[in-house]
Amino acid sequence: MTLRLRARLIALASLALALMASMATAFETRATAAWVYDVTTRTVLMDKNADTPLPPASMSKLMTINMLFEALRDGRVTMDTTFAVSSRAKAMGGSTMFLQESDRPTVSDLIHGMIVNSGNDACVVVAEGLAGTEEAFAQQMTLRAQALGMKNSHFANASGWPHPDHRMSMRDGGFRARRLIPDSPEFFPFFSQTTFNYKDRAPANANNRNPLLALGVGADGLKTGHTSEAGYGLVGSAKQGERRVIFVITGLATDTERAEEAERIVSWAFRQFAEKTLVKSGTRVAEAEVWMGDSDTVGLVPAEDVRLLVPALVQEGTSAEVIYTGPLKAPIKAGDQLAEMIIHVPDLPDARVPLVAEADVAAGGFVKRLTTAAGKLIADYLGTAAAS
Repeated sequence: MTLRLRARLIALASLALALMASMATAFETRATAAWVYDVTTRTVLMDKNADTPLPPASMSKLMTINMLFEALRDGRVTMDTTFAVSSRAKAMGGSTMFLQESDRPTVSDLIHGMIVNSGNDACVVVAEGLAGTEEAFAQQMTLRAQALGMKNSHFANASGWPHPDHRMSMRDGGFRARRLIPDSPEFFPFFSQTTFNYKDRAPANANNRNPLLALGVGADGLKTGHTSEAGYGLVGSAKQGERRVIFVITGLATDTERAEEAERIVSWAFRQFAEKTLVKSGTRVAEAEVWMGDSDTVGLVPAEDVRLLVPALVQEGTSAEVIYTGPLKAPIKAGDQLAEMIIHVPDLPDARVPLVAEADVAAGGFVKRLTTAAGKLIADYLGTAAAS
């Protein structure tokens, strides 16, 4: 049977103090869809229509960039590899790095062109260079995205150009951004590059559109987006101290509104939540019943420090419970995972912490087995008698 041990949680001063935290000040975003994620503690801070597939505009360039990063890591290309520029690429409208058919841009040029200039022409060059055609590349993008866990995305092109079949959810965009950082640490600094002017052709389009990079809030990426259909959006990343926050917003009416909303979200995420150590590793938080052991109980402890985000405003409302399937049968070895502690924080997802055995519990000897069996027989008899 499954036992819920709320009543058997060991009283811990540090846990009790930390668990007094409750709701942070509610944040109402003007974005039509948004996803805010604390990378350090793996906590979703905001989810507004985050799983709805929406037109992503240039934010989907993150997937195109990722495909190129993977080609670099695999050794299929190098930073000095050059690609041809087709007439189709040159003819792309919207944001551009002003490529000509006679150009042979390097992979490094194209990465800068996609990130800083948001070059649609650069995306087509990359797509054709890696897959032969943009259509084939879009199919590869979609399959790769699905393999990476982006369940609500489908790509029809490499640039984010408006198309009825080109869609991405905000959670998927955030997931791609979150994975780019550990998967491509050598390439991630490209996202904080503020200017790039290929062959001095685009002085008016040389500046990175990310409105946070110059504000001193720890912003270091990632990608803006805008079409008339999608509105203004941003996949953003900011790091302050040991904490990193990833956020995705879309559907803002103007670039000014996008800039304001992005700054508000970063400020809220870092100011309204604090990372705390709730329980140190090895601290007994509960006891579980043991069947046929040389001890009737075993202590349950976290194997690692339990660090969680808690809202900065302290109120009552948070609780914890320990769940295990028991009673547990001896023998038990120290370190065996036996239970799970679930911490409920209002307005945040439950935190689930594995708990392990604090010490060995050997199987009981003959006398222990005899007394346990006798106790069960007596309990069964008394239960039958009471029922009759």
